[in-house]
Amino acid sequence: MKADRDQFLEQGFVILRGMIPLDELEPLRQSYEILLDRQRQQWAREAGAGEPPGGVWESSNQPRLQAHDMAELHDRQTTPTLEFWRREYVQGVSSHLIDEEDAPPTAMLMMCNPTTDRGPAKWHRDFSPSLTCPTMAYADDILETGPRYVQWNIPLYDDDVLWVVPGSHIRPNTDEENASMRRDLCAPVPGGVQTRLNAGDGVAYILPLLHWGSNYSTRKRRTLHGGFARLTGWESTGWIRHLSDESQQLFTRWHERAESYMGHAETALRAAIARDAAGYRKALEVLAPGRGEKGLIKSTICLSKTARNIHLQHTRNSGSLTEVEKRWTELVHPMTLQWGPPLGECFTVEEAAVLWDRFRVVDECAQGEEEHYLPGFQERKTRYRFEEVPDELTAENWFGSWETGSLS
Repeated sequence: MKADRDQFLEQGFVILRGMIPLDELEPLRQSYEILLDRQRQQWAREAGAGEPPGGVWESSNQPRLQAHDMAELHDRQTTPTLEFWRREYVQGVSSHLIDEEDAPPTAMLMMCNPTTDRGPAKWHRDFSPSLTCPTMAYADDILETGPRYVQWNIPLYDDDVLWVVPGSHIRPNTDEENASMRRDLCAPVPGGVQTRLNAGDGVAYILPLLHWGSNYSTRKRRTLHGGFARLTGWESTGWIRHLSDESQQLFTRWHERAESYMGHAETALRAAIARDAAGYRKALEVLAPGRGEKGLIKSTICLSKTARNIHLQHTRNSGSLTEVEKRWTELVHPMTLQWGPPLGECFTVEEAAVLWDRFRVVDECAQGEEEHYLPGFQERKTRYRFEEVPDELTAENWFGSWETGSLS
């Protein structure tokens, strides 16, 4: 299986026809259906007062099966749902597309149809500026040295739900797109392309590509959904014991390597506390090898959110935090350099205050004067910038702010 990386980089997506070998397709369907039946029984048991009897299965617009987070439901019958993600035509192709020698999976899910017609979702890019960074921080990093993450939709049955806007991963929204989405976030936008996938095909795409789930109907949908990146993290790993010996060794190695990256993030943050620019660059080079100055700025904006969250985590009067701020402190998302409370616990209250003092100017620069909203994002009104990175936000200006207290 070969994928056109040039098309992937230029268009932001690439479709691979016949990705799953025919002799593997039906066994994979059966294995996923067994796991889904077990999950549906669990959802039914967990249904609360006022919920339908089937719980999530009946209430969700798009029920999702998280194969990597359900150890108690796995056995030898269901291990193909996990083993699939190490296949060369998935993991090997993913590593090629993002130019990573051995990229592990970040998530291993399956998207299903709802039990009643729910219609279209909203056009969106898969990130929120208040949690990560503006569109052009992503885009500049991608243009400079390539994407850090690849996301997949791989249907086990024919699927035409996903639409994408080619090239939107490396630019802001156009005026025409914004006008269309302001009229109707749930209708086709100019230039949108429907990915008509046959069973066993796959579409790989680069975030922050503008995309759309066009129709969540009762038509049977079993579409594998996941991604690959250098930086990953699984909430639980009990499911690994059900795999073959070879796969256990592989996934354990990926997990142990992923866990070690939190230590390098801590090193980067401590370098900032110590005003050690060279140490900061060295730690980021481990997290994102070969990245240039644009990549460093993207990582720095992400780490400013990490520093903010650690500072909030150490706020002495936790009762003063808003619900949004509490959610920020709990966020675990290694791809954007956020490891949640475990990383925050590595710092004292005093260190957290100094850390925030270093990154505060980055966070303030990433915000405008007033709350605003832009369609096509997973964010409501916010002061954080949706698209542009201010010109004054450079590495050297930030390093200089450690002495002056401001970006010059």
